[in-house]
Amino acid sequence: MMAVFRTDVLAFMFAAGAYICAPPPAFAQDASQTAPWYKTITVNYFAEGSYSYNFGYPNSDINAFRVFDYHNQKLELEMAEVVVQRPALNPGDFGFRMDATAGQSVPQVTASYGLFRDSSTGEAHDYDAHQIYVRWVAPLGHGLELDAGKFITPFGYETIDGYDGYNDNETRSLLFGYAIPFTHTGIRASYAFSEKVSATAMVVQGWDDWKDNNGAKSAVFQLALMPSSRWSLYFNAMAGPEQRDNDRDERCLYNVVGSYKPTSNWTLGFDLLRGTEDGLLENGGTASWSGCAGYLRYNFTGRFALGFRAEIFEDDGGTRTGTPQTLREVTVTPEFKLGKHFVLRGDLRRDWSDAPVFEKRSTSCQGQTTVIVALCFVH
Repeated sequence: MMAVFRTDVLAFMFAAGAYICAPPPAFAQDASQTAPWYKTITVNYFAEGSYSYNFGYPNSDINAFRVFDYHNQKLELEMAEVVVQRPALNPGDFGFRMDATAGQSVPQVTASYGLFRDSSTGEAHDYDAHQIYVRWVAPLGHGLELDAGKFITPFGYETIDGYDGYNDNETRSLLFGYAIPFTHTGIRASYAFSEKVSATAMVVQGWDDWKDNNGAKSAVFQLALMPSSRWSLYFNAMAGPEQRDNDRDERCLYNVVGSYKPTSNWTLGFDLLRGTEDGLLENGGTASWSGCAGYLRYNFTGRFALGFRAEIFEDDGGTRTGTPQTLREVTVTPEFKLGKHFVLRGDLRRDWSDAPVFEKRSTSCQGQTTVIVALCFVH
């Protein structure tokens, strides 16, 4: 009964958001009048469907160590999203944002504990709210942005796809799925010192926790640098206890992300990270994980582009993937824009490990090759 009730609630949220944010009938208005606050609300949509094929024909029909495309030979609606928001841009402004999502894979993976994932059993559902927060721009300097609620993590080169940004590759990286959090719940403060320098600080429940699992909080910091219109650099750090009922052992994460556009057609990117967590190894020692990823994208025309990604992820103690191993992967992604709102993408990807963690029919092996085709709708 609870699952049915929550599905109905999400459906109501989608319908209400579309109704509230529908354009009002045109009428004459004095230009000197300020539009009512509810007419500044916007609504946007994003949807993504895909089909994945594993050339190893695993008996489990699972693509190992994948984030969202873990089902083999299954046509899925990965995610349908409605974003309702009132932007807050100037000092003194109030705003909010809600990303309501439903789908067969993405919400199951990214749902936070205590919200749409049961804190005790770990069970998630086919719906989620990736972000739901309120914002006030405090009248300090250029405007200090203060957010309270749930928001997507600043870590990593890649993000959860949505209307205001989707990745160059269809499949997600190992670093995205196993090395960093998806979301945070808490308080966030952001300030732009200039067009080239900005900073963000957060006090949050932790990694993917709506309800904290212990009595301590975690701190997140980001420094963003834009040396020129071609360069962008992000330095991220996070620390805090993340284990259930444990306020002592800390998890720390350090991350550097950058992108460079030598021309309007080329984009190069990188993602470097290292994480540690106390008390996770059998002898009570500190576990660690690290990785790096490189990205390249070339726009041949306004409609066709080709993306490339290569990465390596080291899970020394097996605390992130369940097995001590070094994972590698390479991905090639052609992209076609089909008109204004549709994007067709397809990944050819090869994963391999120094441990036999993949499946080839009913036997274990050290690699897998997959292909995926996906259609995205953005509005």
